Amino acid sequence: MTIIDPLVQERADRRGRLAGNWTFFRQWLKNPLAVAALSPSSQKLAREMIRQLPEQANRVIELGGGTGVFTRALLDNGVAPENLMVVELNAELHQLLQSQFPGVKVVCGNALDLERIVEREGFASDGGVDAILSGLGLLSMSKGFQRRILSAAFSALKPAGRFIQFTYGPASPVSRDLLTELGLSVQRGGVAWRNVPPAAVYVYTRSRTKPVHAVRVARR
Repeated sequence: MTIIDPLVQERADRRGRLAGNWTFFRQWLKNPLAVAALSPSSQKLAREMIRQLPEQANRVIELGGGTGVFTRALLDNGVAPENLMVVELNAELHQLLQSQFPGVKVVCGNALDLERIVEREGFASDGGVDAILSGLGLLSMSKGFQRRILSAAFSALKPAGRFIQFTYGPASPVSRDLLTELGLSVQRGGVAWRNVPPAAVYVYTRSRTKPVHAVRVARR
């Protein structure tokens, strides 16, 4: 067994973070609308996202892997590399993630095509995934895009699965009427105040209550 000097590993991790931050910033300069933030998410935000995972979460999908902050947190939280799939649209960030996490299934693709990607990779063939962590900029997306992404996500989630999303806005990035249309509920998790900018975490699940239909009463 090879023993790695902790100091050497720490320096390697630091170099990896610096390289990731520079790559992320370059991609933001190229397309600020596609990259939702000026800087990568902080480890504090990653902890808030991880806190919202279901107990004993086994199989997880990450949307918008970026520089791998959430990916690393998921692995450190006990998710096995072979049970984690990361979907990243940006080709350069996709290559960065592949080099940093060789044991993880890293896919270069669009979250809008998640249902097709999951089917192609056979990733949810045994009943679905426990959670999906999203680093996508839902707040800046149209209602139609949000509908497609959430529909695809919940087609891959187990019945009690969770869609965990962070946002820089003051409220859920998904409107109440769209949640009602899709049969979803939302709860606010924690807030990473020291993230730049501060970010709140929201958890979306399938609604447990059935819609109430009006009953017409005959006149007497």
